[in-house]
Amino acid sequence: MLRHGRIRRSPRPSRYGWNGTVMSRVTARRPMHRIAPTGAVRRPDTLAVEEPLEIRVGGRSLVVTMRTPGNDIDLVHGFLLSENLIGDADDIVAARYCAGTDENGHNTYNVLDITPRTPIPLPARNFLSTGACGLCGKTALDEVRKRGRFPIPRPGPRVSVATLAAMPDALRARQSVFDATGGLHAAGLFTADGTVLAVREDIGRHNAVDKVIGWALRENLVPASDLVLIVSGRASFELVQKAVMAGIPMLGAVSAPSSLAVDLAAESGLTLVGFLRGETMNIYTEADRLVEHTTAYESVR
Repeated sequence: MLRHGRIRRSPRPSRYGWNGTVMSRVTARRPMHRIAPTGAVRRPDTLAVEEPLEIRVGGRSLVVTMRTPGNDIDLVHGFLLSENLIGDADDIVAARYCAGTDENGHNTYNVLDITPRTPIPLPARNFLSTGACGLCGKTALDEVRKRGRFPIPRPGPRVSVATLAAMPDALRARQSVFDATGGLHAAGLFTADGTVLAVREDIGRHNAVDKVIGWALRENLVPASDLVLIVSGRASFELVQKAVMAGIPMLGAVSAPSSLAVDLAAESGLTLVGFLRGETMNIYTEADRLVEHTTAYESVR
């Protein structure tokens, strides 16, 4: 399929190996006592798995993130893109799980070593995606501005209010692990006409976004200048940052944004929509990308 004058390519499983799409470690069973008005009962419960993933670059440790196993290759691509350490899938020539076993002798798949095409300088500071530790609001905005590879296009894609309003339900319908556990966040990429391209779930909302952005990078869809990112929870500065770094022009969140998230969206030209629930939504920035919305606003001071 042609897009942006490029050929869309499929992921390369032979080069990367397992991407975590068929692994059974996404959920686990644990005993619990359930108390309800009808009485108490002891039974097993299905929980979302949370395990560390250490990302290494050329054998050197880069970061450890707590994630739900699965789609680890996508996660690593999205994380490295968000940190401006890569800009294309071809910047990584190999990725392999290091040897490491549990008490049963099974590989834990919790250490992933990346071989970059060219050396990647490992930052000495904490990553911006860990919550902008030590950065004030202005410094954080300046950091993203300096590091962004893909300016968000103006005017960019136009999305109807009805189409955007339907996206959270389409995302929710594809949250199979959430259905089993009630414990995962989700992120999804959509076209402007509402077509679902990819959905990823994870215990961490930032990981879910990294996974779906990493998928887009491996599919040669970055910069994602005509796509919409939908997240199942809040819109933090970190999530807006990840969208900006991937060139995504619109982010819709089921819950509230933070003040710094709105500031970054305004600075970057990203359309940020919060409280996206049913027929209601709050448009915080770049409202012109949404069509068929009322133009009669009441000014509240």
